[in-house]
Amino acid sequence: MTRRVLITAGASGVGRAMAEAFDAAGYDVWITDIDATALQSVPEHWTARKADASNEADMSAVFQSMATKGGLDALCANAGIAGPTAAVEDVDLSDWRSCISVNLDGAFLAAKHAAPLMKAAQTGSVILTSSTAGQYGYPYRSPYAAAKWAVIGLMKTLAMELGPHGIRANAICPGAVEGPRMEGVLQREAAAKGMTRDQVYAGYAAGTSMGRFVEGRDIANMAVFLASDSARLISGQVIAVDGHTVNPDPKI
Repeated sequence: MTRRVLITAGASGVGRAMAEAFDAAGYDVWITDIDATALQSVPEHWTARKADASNEADMSAVFQSMATKGGLDALCANAGIAGPTAAVEDVDLSDWRSCISVNLDGAFLAAKHAAPLMKAAQTGSVILTSSTAGQYGYPYRSPYAAAKWAVIGLMKTLAMELGPHGIRANAICPGAVEGPRMEGVLQREAAAKGMTRDQVYAGYAAGTSMGRFVEGRDIANMAVFLASDSARLISGQVIAVDGHTVNPDPKI
């Protein structure tokens, strides 16, 4: 029987890489995204819905539709935004709340509405996208780091709460991922630190033992593994896919 996966923010970036990887693994792929233009570019055999991951009405409608069409085997709660890059005293409260809403509320709402479908089947895999910012402090990224630490707390609780129903929960912590979102972070951090973009890029790479950024496919491959039977007893884990971060704020 074909398995079904839902990926939030699945039309581009890491989410798109996840969707492509699950598709290649034979899953029935459902994605949500707030970007209507990006949704138009996805393969026609995916089920694609415009939805705000932090809006409960939007997400409830998606899961209600899934309930009528066979349920859900794997959830990738992947929606997130970088948030502001600024010293804590310069972070506007509205920017703080926006970052927390998408990164944390989005993960919570996805898990909340996935749980009944998975409980009915007495199986499932919940995969939350956290970040290495959820394992270390990151100067000038206080809203993002706070949200991503909270995502890990949510995951640990889900693993305990849902485990008796045969449902696993894990968090993937990407490091610096090549792509447009990270490019924006590099530019803003360079301005905040009085450095060039290339200096900040080199600093992030030098902060890993492997000396490089990761790609969306690296995150996607881990997600497919965590959803598979090969990971049937892996739950409650924080798994970094980051080239091994050894210094989260390198000075070069």
